[in-house]
Amino acid sequence: MNGFPWDTALAVIGLAVSGAAALWEFVVGSRKLLGYRVQMDTTAQDAAAAPYAGVLRQMQHNGTSLHDPSFVLLRIENSGRAPIVESDYLAPDGARAGIQVKFEGRRVVGMVVTELSRSELRGFFVPAGDGRGTAQSVPGLGVTDGLIELPKVKLNRRDHYKVLAVLEREQGFTQQTFPDPEVVGGIVGGVRRGRMRRTEYYPFASQPVRVLLVLLVLVLIGQSLFMLLRTDPRPAPLDCAKGTLTLSGSTAFAPVLREAAKQYEKTCPDAHIPISDDTFKGSVPGLDALDAAGKNAKPAGSKGLGDRLAFSDGSKSEDGRPQLLPRPVALSLFTLVVNPDTGVKDLSLKQVRDIYAGRITNWNQVNGNNLPVHLVSRNPGSGTRTTLERHVLAGRPLLAVTASDCAAMDTSKPGRCEVGDTRTLLDTVASTPGALGHSEVGAATAHSGIQPVRIDGFPATLEGVDGGEYPYWQTEYAYTYGEPPADSLAAGFLRYLDDEVGKDIIRSHGDRPCAELAKPLLCRPS
Repeated sequence: MNGFPWDTALAVIGLAVSGAAALWEFVVGSRKLLGYRVQMDTTAQDAAAAPYAGVLRQMQHNGTSLHDPSFVLLRIENSGRAPIVESDYLAPDGARAGIQVKFEGRRVVGMVVTELSRSELRGFFVPAGDGRGTAQSVPGLGVTDGLIELPKVKLNRRDHYKVLAVLEREQGFTQQTFPDPEVVGGIVGGVRRGRMRRTEYYPFASQPVRVLLVLLVLVLIGQSLFMLLRTDPRPAPLDCAKGTLTLSGSTAFAPVLREAAKQYEKTCPDAHIPISDDTFKGSVPGLDALDAAGKNAKPAGSKGLGDRLAFSDGSKSEDGRPQLLPRPVALSLFTLVVNPDTGVKDLSLKQVRDIYAGRITNWNQVNGNNLPVHLVSRNPGSGTRTTLERHVLAGRPLLAVTASDCAAMDTSKPGRCEVGDTRTLLDTVASTPGALGHSEVGAATAHSGIQPVRIDGFPATLEGVDGGEYPYWQTEYAYTYGEPPADSLAAGFLRYLDDEVGKDIIRSHGDRPCAELAKPLLCRPS
């Protein structure tokens, strides 16, 4: 596809076809054109059998019944855009008739001109000084056996008149059907050498124009197919980087990163961001993996890594990893979730703290159902768990684990177990009677087997966080090892998250982009 520019060629053909259609319709077709239509050509041989035939059963001429009578209605019209005057008609000098109508096998027994488009045309068919006139007294208008002659009528654009003729079969003509009337005439400088032609009514466009429009549609289809089948991709946007980017960290922010990585790869075909079920293992493991990768780089610590990013719910601890640099990305919302069997939808902040402190061990103590409280938590190092301890439990640690495997936990008495990721936590809460857990809002909302819990009557909303009523939130940070090169994939992906498409993805998962807050560098509620 790198040779001949087919897309350009098809575009040129499309323009040429459009120009040809316009040229035909408004230039060629706008020249002088004299046309006619046979609007009726029928016989009366079945009149005797037809109901209400009346006089048609006994049509006579000079006291003699007509032999196989027939009726013809002709329409003579100016089909062009220029007026036709008497000098335009192709006829010998001195000839009064401009048009002849021949009827093979038939003899004209009567004729009348009717349905004039303008009353001014009547003067061409009525002699001067005669109120009604006769055919024999009008110059150029006459009837001779199988021939009708019509005068040179001045016709403006779209002017027309009609001729109604009554005919009978000629003696000796044996064909079953009559040939079509032959209309002979022409004009000087007209379309197709000025010959008079049979026209048709086109409510949309003339036949040549319709053919050109069909060709235009075929060209457009060809262009569309060419664009779909072309093998060479369009150049990537200027901000796209090449290579492979490794992500790690928060499982709570993983849904946002999965979608953003997929869309970034579509925008930047030379970028690859592999994501699997093991990509996100928690905030602390993600930071550890980034720190280890930076220390193992060759040469160690020479410059920032441009192929790795780690995401954390909240900032890193102060006890190490000095090479990891934070960038706030979003304000993330979290929520408590319970098994619907608990009968609880709202807890006060004090009740939440008493439950996690072990002072409340049965849901009936908070007006719920008679079920032991089973705490399902994330492993240490989870940003969701750290945020729960810092923002909701006032810094108090969780109770000791009573079961190493949540599936083996004794549900007949209170207890606590831990899981490694958000999805497993939600599935465990949904399948464990009396279970209470914690999750980011987007994943919890999408899970049908759990019940989100309000705190002090406030649901997990950005409005509640802004007003200070809802406590379970955290700033989502992206960490780099040192300062990544500006043209690196890590820097490009961070800019993408801060762009409009990236912000739309963040919003769609219930979080708020830091750029939309009053103090985006702090990324905290006002």
